[in-house]
Amino acid sequence: MEAYVMDAFSARLFGGNQAGVVLPDRPLDDAVMQQIAAEFKHSETAFVTAEPDGGVTLRYFTPAGEVELCGHATIASFALLRRLGRIGDGTVTAHTRAADLRIEVQGDTVWMDMAAPRLLRELGEDEWAAFYEAYGLTTADRPEGLTPAIVSTGLADVMLPVRDHDTLMRAVQNEAAVTALSKKYDVTGVHMFCLGDGCTAYCSNYAPLYDIPEECATGTSNGALTYYLYLRGLVQPEVENVFLQGEHMGRPSEIRSMLYEKDGTVTVRYKLPYAYVFIENVDKYIASYDAANPDAPMTYDYTTLKETIPWMEILFYLGMLGCT
Repeated sequence: MEAYVMDAFSARLFGGNQAGVVLPDRPLDDAVMQQIAAEFKHSETAFVTAEPDGGVTLRYFTPAGEVELCGHATIASFALLRRLGRIGDGTVTAHTRAADLRIEVQGDTVWMDMAAPRLLRELGEDEWAAFYEAYGLTTADRPEGLTPAIVSTGLADVMLPVRDHDTLMRAVQNEAAVTALSKKYDVTGVHMFCLGDGCTAYCSNYAPLYDIPEECATGTSNGALTYYLYLRGLVQPEVENVFLQGEHMGRPSEIRSMLYEKDGTVTVRYKLPYAYVFIENVDKYIASYDAANPDAPMTYDYTTLKETIPWMEILFYLGMLGCT
């Protein structure tokens, strides 16, 4: 079993959104995958299995439970597979619980087709206040002409517009309130945004229902935002959009999307132009630790644990990183 940590949507190390990527060498049951994701403590961990048909099956777990799709973990997984030489340039099908998705790999760039975009519903004016108040804001912080709505490109989120960047940055989440609203409206979370100057939009994403207080880069949510803005004439087909997210968290991220319209069908894609392998894998990490600490190597205990409980290679590695 190999375990990696990927920095996605960033042009520099320690930026963007981290995702765990696990390449199992044996079937894992749901409870084990959930435990591994809880140990990783990243917003999502992808478990990646190559299939005989040439496709790749992915399952995603947050620290709290399984989700049907995670955009940044998907394309981080394919960037990793490309870097390891396990796939080449071309098109691959990603089998997820949300949909079968088309992935296009071109060198260091990974394009991902989203599930079909859907406007699930516009929120009524009597519903707005609860969402704004959950962030210490009021409906006066809503920009003219943009209203909250629930949109999905695989996962449903509330698109919550605010008037400017200052408002976005001073928002403070009431996690209990947003968790309750997410349950009530059957959504993953809230994607707050303001229109950008020099970019399409600035964004903050919140999903406390899934133990993700805030996420620094969210592919599915920005895919949904692409469609939301398209419906309002603010995004044009076949023009690349740039979303900046993660400033609240000190992990600035850049997500790029493009929307296509053909024969009445709309497709949203987004790409990962950068993906850093933050930690190569357990064995390399252990070897580097032993080399730096010849008087106190961890190899013996690590090997014993690995032979006894195979997935302990992941848990032990996380413990040495101070993540447990």
